[in-house]
Amino acid sequence: MIELPEQGMQDFRYIVRIADTDLDGEKKVVHALTGIKGINFHLSTVIADIAGVNRFEKIGKLPDDKIEKLQEIVSNLHRYVPGWLVNRRKDYYTGENLHLIGSDIDMKRREDINRLKKIRAYRGIRHELGLPVRGQRTRSNGRTGLALGVSRKRK
Repeated sequence: MIELPEQGMQDFRYIVRIADTDLDGEKKVVHALTGIKGINFHLSTVIADIAGVNRFEKIGKLPDDKIEKLQEIVSNLHRYVPGWLVNRRKDYYTGENLHLIGSDIDMKRREDINRLKKIRAYRGIRHELGLPVRGQRTRSNGRTGLALGVSRKRK
């Protein structure tokens, strides 16, 4: 005799795809959303509350409409969360508050550094030379290359 799985288990998804990222369906909603680059624990709780999803339910058990709602909120976070919670306030080109996720973070960071290099800003020059950018000391820390130390005199 063939046993059918329980009603609740047949629609369980082990992998949920949100924002071009595969999330583990076994994890709770707030922990699973932190798997998306650019979303931390605090922000994931806010997203779950806005979507009307139980924070501690496994993300694999959620119905399709709830996952679509989470996807919509994640892709338009700057519309749903306050300005102090986004990760790119007053964008250089648009002046708007944006929240970047996934590979957009790396791309914008690279663009910003290249812009600083192009206009020959101090920070851009430090980036080019591979030196600390934010005022750290360089005499004793942050040394690269061969080990420097006291060498013994040869007899």
